[in-house]
Amino acid sequence: MDESSRRRLLPVLYTGVFLAALDTSVIGPAIPALKAAFGVDNRQVGLVTLVFILCSLPATAVLASLGDRYGRRPVFVASVLIFALGSVMVAMAPGFGMLLLGRAVQGVGSGGIIPTASATIGDVVPPEAQGRALGLIGAFYGMAFVLGPPLAAVLMLVADWRWIFLLNLPLALWLARRAWQAMPGLSAGMQAALGHASRLDWPGLVLLIGLLASLGLGINRVLDDAFGARLWPWLLALVPLWALALLLWERRAAQPLVPPGLLAQRRLGLAYALTLGGGLGMGGVAFLTSLTTLAYGLTPAQAGLALLPLVLGSMLGSMGAGRALNAQGPRRLIALGFLGLCLGYAGVLWTAAGLIGFLLASVPLGLGLGIIVGGALRAIALTEAPAHQRGAAQGLINIATAVGTLSSTALISAVADLSGGGLAGFERAYLLLALLLLALLALTSALPPDRPDRPGRPDRRRADAPPTQRPEGV
Repeated sequence: MDESSRRRLLPVLYTGVFLAALDTSVIGPAIPALKAAFGVDNRQVGLVTLVFILCSLPATAVLASLGDRYGRRPVFVASVLIFALGSVMVAMAPGFGMLLLGRAVQGVGSGGIIPTASATIGDVVPPEAQGRALGLIGAFYGMAFVLGPPLAAVLMLVADWRWIFLLNLPLALWLARRAWQAMPGLSAGMQAALGHASRLDWPGLVLLIGLLASLGLGINRVLDDAFGARLWPWLLALVPLWALALLLWERRAAQPLVPPGLLAQRRLGLAYALTLGGGLGMGGVAFLTSLTTLAYGLTPAQAGLALLPLVLGSMLGSMGAGRALNAQGPRRLIALGFLGLCLGYAGVLWTAAGLIGFLLASVPLGLGLGIIVGGALRAIALTEAPAHQRGAAQGLINIATAVGTLSSTALISAVADLSGGGLAGFERAYLLLALLLLALLALTSALPPDRPDRPGRPDRRRADAPPTQRPEGV
């Protein structure tokens, strides 16, 4: 693909990432309106987010695999249209059940957009420019989380909550049309792999859904409230059993949905473990407003403004990391990101320093988050995976991030509740999170050194060469 074609394509990919991430963040301001419109309580309305996540994660693996099999363009366009359909279903929902179904459809569409966009960058962007492109993916992803709540709040001042989702429709239709025009078709390597493609790995999909559902429902404990029974320990106990069954099946599957070869590579395996840790860091942000209201007596609106230094730091970190990726290599940047997370969370839990101390500590925290989502981990997954498994490799990044985020929110809420739910409880929770992130910082030293010729990049001929035998995971 020539330079002018890439310039037309990249804004399309960035817009898709922004759209997919936006509907994860805009739901917050709409929650009071949803409770009033459908007569549900706080526990029930939590399903709006949970259903979106639980449908997004398995869809990520499926659609990323289909992108490896049949090309990025049809999968990206189909994901955008599925997302648009879900948005219309949510906006027109006559009851809470239809609202949840629409959020499930939205989650499926969202699950295919981000990994397909990242894998497309590996297909069409030259190695020396991939760091900046992946950094912008992270920047647009973070920007959606930053702008989503205020945009939704402003829109609800002048219109009904349904317009938050109806406005997705024209943007999604424009995006689908532009993506079909700008995205390339199947490469020669993919065409060769397609000739060997078999049926989708349905048993692997069922096992993956079981694993993610047990983890998500166990962490959020929504079934305990629905059935009035203590189910969450049993659900979490099933997680390692699901994982073992999935691993055993995928080892024997002809073309696995989650290729074990990706997890067996040392550099990729460490990258996924660190991505899980990055998700832990992202999830911790959710309770910072609770910390500031308890420690400094801020109102909810003031607590939101207190996160502004974190937001700005995150945007600067993601864009700066993208620009520095090829020069510094992913190993150094990942270590720097986890160092920022450790210092930031250690600083924000030291409430004796006052609000000024919190604002100062939130800067390295934001920079660390921005660096972690700014493309370094995705660069490892992009360059270490064979070309015909790039989509699957990017999908695992999304899954690991989401699992880490869910785990972090559950950990902080559990520790805070066990300690009485007050300021001391949140201080203990963030201390534990900082210690976990410190252990992950130490783990970054186990990453193999970046290659001196191309930091973090393997031999391009190996990655892009068409498979000479039946490929795994396509």
